[in-house]
Amino acid sequence: MGPPGTGTAGLLGGMPQQRRARPAALPAEAAPARLPSDRLPSVRRPWLLLPTPAATPFTFVYAAVLAVTSLVASVADPSLVHALQQGSSTDVAHLVRTPMSVLVASALWIAGGVFTPYVLGFLLVLTALERRVGALRAAGVFLLGHILATLATEVPVGLAVLAGHLPATSLHRLDYGISFGVAAATGALAGLVAPWLRWILLGLIGATIAGNLIAFTDPMTGWGHLISLVIGVATWPLVRYWHRSRNAAAAAAAVAVAGAAVEVAPAGDGGARDPR
Repeated sequence: MGPPGTGTAGLLGGMPQQRRARPAALPAEAAPARLPSDRLPSVRRPWLLLPTPAATPFTFVYAAVLAVTSLVASVADPSLVHALQQGSSTDVAHLVRTPMSVLVASALWIAGGVFTPYVLGFLLVLTALERRVGALRAAGVFLLGHILATLATEVPVGLAVLAGHLPATSLHRLDYGISFGVAAATGALAGLVAPWLRWILLGLIGATIAGNLIAFTDPMTGWGHLISLVIGVATWPLVRYWHRSRNAAAAAAAVAVAGAAVEVAPAGDGGARDPR
């Protein structure tokens, strides 16, 4: 055995050591984005329940339009408001002459004013649905329920008038509002949330619809709400596919951002150093 320091350990001790490089920490802005959740936003972030221009542009812009038309309805001359709403009505006479224009125009008014439960439902449900599937898809679900439920309730009226079971005045029945679209969006959203919340949503709107049908004050509208809710439930396979695709795209984008940040990050203390 040689003198101290002449062995392998001594030889290695006198040579500069190569330190294994450690990956640099990602900057804060490169951290992976939080993926959309199937749960409603935390109570600590209640602002996520309401629409914003960046995150939910469809709901935000639509809500602004409804606010304007509601303001007009509250301050304008009642005869003018009635004429505007009558011209926007999706009654049989209008559907025969100008179907596309009245189907759009009828969804620009809130039946009953801004203090109806459907206004709160519109804001909360459409915001939650748009955050999960995107603006165009949320708009598609809303319009699908609005259009199909309108046709499903007005076409029988037209046929009943032709058969002589209803008077001709039924062809001009005033029909407008957002409730069919809200019911369809609620049914679609129920397929994207946790099971306990799903049955609460369906139970609440189902009880409301059943109560209106039992009261028999406006059976055509009541049946339209039930039809639009069923339409929303029927979209579950589609909205769940959209939701998964959106999550996958968000995850891929987060991974790409993280990978780019690693490539451009400075080497830090990963290079060789002389222990002296």
